[in-house]
Amino acid sequence: MNGIIMRWGAILVMAVPLAGQAPKVSSAVIETRAASELLQLLSSQSGAAWIGYDVPSVRSRELHCDFAERVRAPGPVYLEPPDRVRVLLRVEQNKVVKIRSISPDCELDAGGLRFFWVTGVSAEESIALLGGLSEHREAALTAIAQHAGSAADQALERFAAAGQPERLREKALFWMGAARGRRGYESLKRVIRGEPSERIREKAVFALSVSKEPGRLDDILSVARNDGSVRVRGQALFWLAQKAGKKAVEGITAALEEDPDLEVKKKAVFALHQIPNGEGIPMLIQVARNNKNPAVRKQAMFWLGQSKDPRALEFFEEVLTR
Repeated sequence: MNGIIMRWGAILVMAVPLAGQAPKVSSAVIETRAASELLQLLSSQSGAAWIGYDVPSVRSRELHCDFAERVRAPGPVYLEPPDRVRVLLRVEQNKVVKIRSISPDCELDAGGLRFFWVTGVSAEESIALLGGLSEHREAALTAIAQHAGSAADQALERFAAAGQPERLREKALFWMGAARGRRGYESLKRVIRGEPSERIREKAVFALSVSKEPGRLDDILSVARNDGSVRVRGQALFWLAQKAGKKAVEGITAALEEDPDLEVKKKAVFALHQIPNGEGIPMLIQVARNNKNPAVRKQAMFWLGQSKDPRALEFFEEVLTR
């Protein structure tokens, strides 16, 4: 038994990339450099080349290889997300022309270009470098979001701040919810409370919906009840519906009964239709039977018809045979 355990242990150690370990790269000869040479490397490549390094990550499940790469050369399947992120920079004419951030288990093909592997780069050094690449801000933001440490949180908060391009702000908000844990969650709540733009608040609500932090459904429910925008309240109902559960039902029911705006009530009806596994069908039938507003009842009938659910068909038969 001990021999088996030792052999399995050896296999597992071989499967997990070690910190700073050079990647497997085909169609290239790897040249190793120290972190102190990174900036000089970036500014001295007149021809095309790749430069790569690893830094500690937030263990995000968003890190992966391209699908095509997985099909050609499947790697290990990690039961836990990797604790490193591999940053790859394509340089040409003495400047960065492309940024990639991937899982450290990915096997690479450099296409015959030079490949420099840089050791000892810290997360803070990487964030400072990526944050300064203004021509590739979205790709840089995605890479930064995978870095461990508060410097990454601060960088995302800068990207999400008023005055930045809207698309960049939206991307930063998404990563706050998807990868930045409690600090990202608190940042999203501040945006929802204080942001004047409806669209940005909508994106912040979506980001809350992908967060894993406790309390996020309560916050989405609060937006559905209290936000000053019909559009934002409706989107909050939509994302509540995707989560199903008691909180979602409470929020949707409250909107149907209490929200003063007809468009929000219609979106609440649609949200019932969106609840997974047909769990909203009984409530849709109840709305179609009993809601005081004929436009809301009509909307409920429409989405019942779209559902193709047997319970909806029984309801229609009942209505038609009265």
